[in-house]
Amino acid sequence: MASGTAFRLHRSGFVKLLMTDIDDPLAVRRMVSFCEALHHETWSVEGVCSARIDSPEDAPGLWNERVIPVLVDPENRAKDILKPDVVVDAILAKQNLGTSMTDAPVVLGMGPGFSAGKDVHFVIETNRGHNLGRLIFEGEASPNTGVPGDIAGRTLQRVLRAPSDGVFESDVQIGTLVEEGQVVGHVGGDAVKVRLSGVVRGLIRPGTKVIRNVKIGDVDPRGDVSYCYTISEKARAIGGTVLEAILMCFNNPPCTE
Repeated sequence: MASGTAFRLHRSGFVKLLMTDIDDPLAVRRMVSFCEALHHETWSVEGVCSARIDSPEDAPGLWNERVIPVLVDPENRAKDILKPDVVVDAILAKQNLGTSMTDAPVVLGMGPGFSAGKDVHFVIETNRGHNLGRLIFEGEASPNTGVPGDIAGRTLQRVLRAPSDGVFESDVQIGTLVEEGQVVGHVGGDAVKVRLSGVVRGLIRPGTKVIRNVKIGDVDPRGDVSYCYTISEKARAIGGTVLEAILMCFNNPPCTE
């Protein structure tokens, strides 16, 4: 969701972006996540380039090259240095981990855990369905259902979760076609099996430490390998809502009174 948002903002001309992350991201859809730059130094998503930086002061040099900087900064200390006009909390932790309306003139929170008008200025609905991408001016997004969105009639079956605590190991590549019951990896010696046939659309990086039941992969029953390498309709919709909020605020100020 964060990368889809950064992509749409960058394509719309907002090139002064900074993405912050933890040092070992749990991105499942790695092929379309800019955080892969933390492992590869640079990473491109649909033609938009990102690159790892070591300090906030390095960001302007990449902006001049129209490259998105990615920084390991779990506490988002960079905001105190760069003084952004907009902060978008796209952690999707289902709770607010510390984001405040005082972080920037415009602060957006994705999904449940935020209250518009209290800890962020606006909330963005991330739950699939009629309200996906709705900009919420007051109140909260839909509560976490624990059920993944429906793709080709499948929900819970398409998500791979860690069977135990441990290190995830796998030699299966994203984009691989798999059959129901196939083993695609192990965690602490326990097998990770797919529960439907399709294509491995996402998988966390092998060697990542995980806890039991955390999401580690995604199988797409539609079986279209190209979907592994392009941003989803959900991420595009949410990114469009962030763009809407920014344009609304700065073209029609003041919107945060």
